[in-house]
Amino acid sequence: MWEYEKILEFPVKIKNPNPDLAGLIISQYGGPDGELAASMRYLAQRYTMPYGEVKGLLTDIGTEELAH
Repeated sequence: MWEYEKILEFPVKIKNPNPDLAGLIISQYGGPDGELAASMRYLAQRYTMPYGEVKGLLTDIGTEELAH
């Protein structure tokens, strides 16, 4: 059993918001060439892979992309 507490490890105080930089950072995660898109491609390809060793490798790469 575990308990989930939605708190930040360090307090965040934004003095000067920068929407352009925020857009760039978000595009790296969720854009067409971002980490999430790459991860989903690897994880989707694993389902059609006939070889177990390569399927495991695609799973490892896909989960590592999610960790970035």
